[in-house]
Amino acid sequence: MNTFMYGANVHANGIRQHYLRFGGVEGARKTRPAIVIVPGITSPATTWAFVGERFGQHYDTYVLDVRGRGLSDASACMDYSLDAQARDVIEFARALKLQEYIIVGHSMGARIGARAAATRPAGLARLVMVDPPVSGPGRRAYPSKLPWYVDSMALARKGCSAQEMKAFCPTWTDEQLQLRAEWLHTCDERAVIESFEGFHTDDVFADFPNIQIPVLLMTAERGDVVLPADVSEIEGLIDGLTHARVGDAGHMIPWDNEEGFYQAFGDFLGERLTDSRQAR
Repeated sequence: MNTFMYGANVHANGIRQHYLRFGGVEGARKTRPAIVIVPGITSPATTWAFVGERFGQHYDTYVLDVRGRGLSDASACMDYSLDAQARDVIEFARALKLQEYIIVGHSMGARIGARAAATRPAGLARLVMVDPPVSGPGRRAYPSKLPWYVDSMALARKGCSAQEMKAFCPTWTDEQLQLRAEWLHTCDERAVIESFEGFHTDDVFADFPNIQIPVLLMTAERGDVVLPADVSEIEGLIDGLTHARVGDAGHMIPWDNEEGFYQAFGDFLGERLTDSRQAR
């Protein structure tokens, strides 16, 4: 079942925000919270479309292009701070009149979701943080290095093949590499650099105690972004935190173990993310 509905733009928080919409059963869209997926630092919405397809079997789902990525606004003078990105998500939901919604954020998107949730906006019911960078003031650095992003973006802006992109993502499939080679050039370099620097200057741990909604923290078994000690610290800061660790997966969890990614949500969203195509 193809659940993709359309791509669109909305003016929210003073900028153009582009998104992809996936729709489940009509009745489900009326009775369940909407899902807002916020991707990571160099992941335009289209690279998460395969996840949107599965979510769309059960929920009204929106996959965002974070400012400075994909088809959303970007400019030489745009504010690329974590605060601005968090306001984007809140105002996006308000502009689309989402009465109740859940943020599912990956990596940078998880930090955006945490900052948004800490302000306790109306309508935000739950938060899923998928392998969020735990770097910040006085903490260990984020494992990936900035040149990896800058050099791969430069290659994409010049025009490159999936095979050339493999040097940066050696474990990815041909399909994943093809999509990254096609879309990485849409990531504004300044946006990525400022977000990367923000990984080390923004203290998201200060946001955690202010989050008063149910939170699922999902981490990667093979990743070094969130370590067991980090999980323990976050559990002490967010009341009732649910933690799920996905086996056989690195930081890009749904790329490495897609079914494990869906299973890790369990009942947290209200309905399990089973594949209705296999159920028939």
